[in-house]
Amino acid sequence: MVSLWKIFLVFAKIGAFTIGGGIPMIAAIKSELTKRGWLKDEDFLDIIALAQTAPGLFAANISILTGYKLRGTKGSVVATIASCLPPFTIILLIAMFFTEFKDNEYVIRAFKGIRPVVVALIGVPMIDMIKATKMRWWSWVVVVSSMILVCFLKVSPIYILICVIVISLAISWHIEKKRREGLK
Repeated sequence: MVSLWKIFLVFAKIGAFTIGGGIPMIAAIKSELTKRGWLKDEDFLDIIALAQTAPGLFAANISILTGYKLRGTKGSVVATIASCLPPFTIILLIAMFFTEFKDNEYVIRAFKGIRPVVVALIGVPMIDMIKATKMRWWSWVVVVSSMILVCFLKVSPIYILICVIVISLAISWHIEKKRREGLK
């Protein structure tokens, strides 16, 4: 059983060094937890799927679900506090002193330098999830179509999700109906 102290230290480290919020945290959490043998890849994908569908902050949801998987309610509380405490402290310090440094050329360059890293931190988990899901051709059609609709045609992702859910339910209903007819 993983100790609460170890959970705290790992999630505090993740919270302190992942820049950009929840999605960039995915790679760090996966790396930290799978290399320690605390989670399997399949368990982690389930946690990501649940965290995305739950209301609230994605990073907090990942921490809640992972902590719960490791040590129940106590693990959930410890992981969440640990992952939120460092960024909260950092943001608090920035808010206190940012007005003095916001026009500093070094600070501006540092923030511009961080941007590509955040993009990479978002891209890595996406590639890992694509590899793990072993998508079929129709899944790729949905992915590419969704990207085109959101990026270029400015369609709300909510409408896309609703359409995909309705289409998926209709297809499932049709397949089930065909299966029943074949049994008769």
